[in-house]
Amino acid sequence: MMEDGVSCLPCTPEEQKKIVIDLRNESERNLKEGNLYFVISSGWFRKWERYVGIDADANLIGNQSSDSRHRNVASSLVAEMPGAIDNSDIVQNGSDCNCKENAIQLRRNLVEGQDYVLVPQRVWEKLHEWYKGGPALPRKMILQGVYHRTFDVEVYPLRLKLIDSRDESQSVIWLSRKASLSELFQRVCALRGIQQNKARIWDYFNKRKHTQLSASNRSLEESNLQMDQDILLEEVDGHHSSRFGLDSTGNELALVSMEPSRSSFTIAGGPTLSNGHSSGFKSNQYPGSSLSSGLKDTDDGFDAYNTVRKGEKRGLAGLQNLGNTCFMNSALQCLVHTPPLVEYFLKDYSDEINTKNPLGMHGELALAFGELLRKLWSSGQTAIAPRVFKGKLARFAPQFSGYNQHDSQELLAFLLDGLHEDLNRVKEKPYIELKDADGRPDEVVAAESWKNHKARNDSVIVDVCQGQYKSTLVCPVCNKISITFDPFMYLSLPLPSTITRTMTVTVFYGDGSGLPMPYTVSVLKNGFCKDLLLALRTACCLKTDENLLLAEVYENKIYRYLEMPLEPLASIKDDEHIVAFRIQKKGMEKTKLVIFHRWEEKEGESHRNLLNKEAVLFFDQDLNLYVWLSRSTTDYLKSGKELFGTPLITYLGEDQPSGADIETAVSKVLSPFKRMHSSAKAHIGKGSDFLSDGLDELCSSSDAQSIENAEFEGALSTDLSLRLLLTDDRVMNFKAFKKDTLFEPGKILSVVMDWTDKEQDLYDASYLKDIPEVHKAGFAAKKTRQEAISLSSCLDAFLVEEPLGPDDMWYCPRCKEHRQAVKKLDLWMLPEIIVFHLKRFTYGRYLKNKIDTFVNFPIHNLDLSKYVKNKDGQSYVYELYAISNHYGGLGGGHYTAYAKLIDENRWYHFDDGHVSPVNESDIKTSAAYLLFYKRVNESKMEIGESSYSHSTS
Repeated sequence: MMEDGVSCLPCTPEEQKKIVIDLRNESERNLKEGNLYFVISSGWFRKWERYVGIDADANLIGNQSSDSRHRNVASSLVAEMPGAIDNSDIVQNGSDCNCKENAIQLRRNLVEGQDYVLVPQRVWEKLHEWYKGGPALPRKMILQGVYHRTFDVEVYPLRLKLIDSRDESQSVIWLSRKASLSELFQRVCALRGIQQNKARIWDYFNKRKHTQLSASNRSLEESNLQMDQDILLEEVDGHHSSRFGLDSTGNELALVSMEPSRSSFTIAGGPTLSNGHSSGFKSNQYPGSSLSSGLKDTDDGFDAYNTVRKGEKRGLAGLQNLGNTCFMNSALQCLVHTPPLVEYFLKDYSDEINTKNPLGMHGELALAFGELLRKLWSSGQTAIAPRVFKGKLARFAPQFSGYNQHDSQELLAFLLDGLHEDLNRVKEKPYIELKDADGRPDEVVAAESWKNHKARNDSVIVDVCQGQYKSTLVCPVCNKISITFDPFMYLSLPLPSTITRTMTVTVFYGDGSGLPMPYTVSVLKNGFCKDLLLALRTACCLKTDENLLLAEVYENKIYRYLEMPLEPLASIKDDEHIVAFRIQKKGMEKTKLVIFHRWEEKEGESHRNLLNKEAVLFFDQDLNLYVWLSRSTTDYLKSGKELFGTPLITYLGEDQPSGADIETAVSKVLSPFKRMHSSAKAHIGKGSDFLSDGLDELCSSSDAQSIENAEFEGALSTDLSLRLLLTDDRVMNFKAFKKDTLFEPGKILSVVMDWTDKEQDLYDASYLKDIPEVHKAGFAAKKTRQEAISLSSCLDAFLVEEPLGPDDMWYCPRCKEHRQAVKKLDLWMLPEIIVFHLKRFTYGRYLKNKIDTFVNFPIHNLDLSKYVKNKDGQSYVYELYAISNHYGGLGGGHYTAYAKLIDENRWYHFDDGHVSPVNESDIKTSAAYLLFYKRVNESKMEIGESSYSHSTS
């Protein structure tokens, strides 16, 4: 055993890596419900990954930073054993649970990949066998969804607060939301020592009896039980029940189930609503349908069919937060305040429920949404708990189940699509063969496409929310043009600041014909390395017989070559150092030579300087501290020399290069750095540069020669004038060579040049170091982020011509191959309701980010006529009526909504269950995420023109 309890590992890091990857792959091949997974802190797991050499492209988490992938370059030098498994940063202190297996609980709102990782049971067993530690946090895999079944690990089981009416004591029970009510009864009775036939359990949400639960196979999720809610236990012996079963006068209540009847139901049934319509129709249920279940119960916190009290405003009901459901509440408030949808769902829409559509939810989602909308518009200002709706949502969209924060735009997209399919008037969709434009007029092709679309898709969502855009694709090889007209339900607009980026690249001359020069160019953010090369070619005036070789420099080594033209620029981070080498095309088929640089510190330096020297090489960015390794750790440290500067790359023109050719090539590449005079000390004295200071000490060192002799002891004697050694790409192994040594042609040769006082006097080393980062954040960048951009500039960015991504290639019918076509979108027809999604969240391979740029959007008179290509004479002037806001960052944050009561002509702020009036001048914020606009009728425009004219747009 080692000091921290870690076992003496029988496996090498490489063996550990192979074992874990094999076990993980085996687990993925045998997915089934009930499989155990274990939660492990990401902090510990990343340390283990570095120790075994798993890089960011193949890591088990998928969310490492660019810094962590850089650190893998030197992992064999500095990576230490991670120590015992430590999950202390992801668990809560203490526990309020009586169940032994759940005595330790996870902190709330953890994000997978960022805070924790999930590993299969056998992987956990191996890791625990090797490293010990913990605590163990097992979680079961469950099967989610109704029509689209998906596997999911239930990281957060359902937490229920049990109130025992006999003594008013409280306990906490943890169960899977897929557990049955029978399992709940067994757990409760065992915990409280009561016979099951004498136990009565109530859904006690918000401390009020809703439904009496019965021991059955019905799951807790299907019973609409929510995280952290109360359930009530009563003991019944036929003669006595607790005071929890008494009404306000002390009389015993009739203990009957409040579960709704499953025979028939009504949509409008109840009081007359504002439109004066009341209905008692029955739905056409199909065998096995559950359309009636849960639709008339009082789960939402009030009797949905009570009339609104006199003088009480309608449409001002809040939605209770059921556990990170603010994203859902925000999107719902925007939808239930959409005028045409309010009008539709307050009427009798039963004839349009499509229970047979295989793409829909058998009408259940539309019914659940309609019932919720009715309750919100008939409850006055009473906050509603949308438990029934959330239960339906979890069944049909498992990605929104559980209690993690989600994206309101993703929910909106699912709801619009789901409502459309549930309300699709087309019961049997005809097969329609799509035709190419073939040079026909756009008006003809667009009308044909819309007719075909309506033949298969006809619903209130299509009537109100769907528009049409023109999509033009051009093949980059054969110039084939493809024009299609496609429907849309919302427009996802990029922020202009996210379209382009400036990148600084330092260009070196591979033939030694000039000094290096940094060039700053502007490229598309979603572009590729070929775009960067094209911009650099223009900026540095590259000759027709030259090529550029891109590379990333990290820790004075070549970390990677960017040789793939379609390598996404997103893989290059702002804090990285990118260089390019100008190389003659005819020479690039020869032997490549990479030249590294070392300099030697004074052997007799102080202990403090020794620490600083070694800390430069071994800085642990996770721990944010320096790691001091002894000189005996590696031969690299024994040499007492450090790498510095940027490696240089050239090509050897000879068919079979020799040692003399290498020395000549090195001298040629270094020739631009020659000083105008030979007084090195005069030049060094001009600044306090770290490298120059070190070389100054080296020049005056009396025992520098002894260090060199120590390194070359036993090596071949050399007749080279420059101190050159063969090395590998990690600069870990060294070998001397002579001028007459011959090398195999066509391979990559790497040499390290040891700088002595002679080289320092002859060459100016400052050109080799301190190359700029790709993008240096500074005052100008901060100022730009604070500047406002307009909604129109976002639209312009959305409609700009751009190449398709490598994962979204287009199959060219002429080339018969997938091509990275150039795509151009144009708006052709706009709907009555148009939703703009501002793309504030960016997702890269290693980084996720939120953009808080303020977007200046008009509230009144948004005229989109200039963007519509179809000149049909219609008015395309819109007015804002709702906003979904997001505050905070990724993995958390908070959603709210602004919505306008059209009849009242006043804005309100919907913050979950809290609703308050807000001034129109205050609804424009940098938190705006979804913008909802309604087309203004021409008659209304004429009447309200004067009132709009004073508004800020």
